[in-house]
Amino acid sequence: MVLEHLLADERARPVLDRLHALDQAQRQAGLPPGQRIRSVTPSTGAFLYATALALRPARVFEMGSSVGYSTIWLALAAREYGGRVIGSELRPERVEEANRHLREAGLDAVAEIREGDAAAIAQALDGLGLVFIDAEKDDYTRLFQAVIDHVLPGGLLLTDNVVSHDCSDYLAFLRQRRDVTTVTLPFERGIEWTVKRW
Repeated sequence: MVLEHLLADERARPVLDRLHALDQAQRQAGLPPGQRIRSVTPSTGAFLYATALALRPARVFEMGSSVGYSTIWLALAAREYGGRVIGSELRPERVEEANRHLREAGLDAVAEIREGDAAAIAQALDGLGLVFIDAEKDDYTRLFQAVIDHVLPGGLLLTDNVVSHDCSDYLAFLRQRRDVTTVTLPFERGIEWTVKRW
């Protein structure tokens, strides 16, 4: 039993269980990153859920949704306060899987995954209160630059894997900007907590 999954309802919990088990099995089998679903950890999922509940952003954008594990966590929170989650994924087959998982979890009324480059999708979105970036690490700076103008003042951008991977260029880029305040949280694989200044 994954304790964090107890935060989810009875419809979403088995979907979370199944996706987490698949992620773990792929990692243990030693599959290369490009062949794995590369989900966040359950603790990071619960962190996303709690953060969204605290901030209550009307619009959440996820840059890199894979098969929807982290999207489910964000959508569980959004459903509680009336928000909406838009995810993005490059691979068509994963977009289809992710949207199917949202339906299975009973969350398709508040969340959807769109196919395409997250930077391009961001151009059609405004009023974002929370952005979660979890894509290829060497793409973080480009994705941030594409989305920052669509984030509300005071909005939060969370970037995963900044400790587990070499994201030094991205972190240096963030720290030289005058329009954000940013701090690295040494939690799980490392989360960069970046607030757009007023």
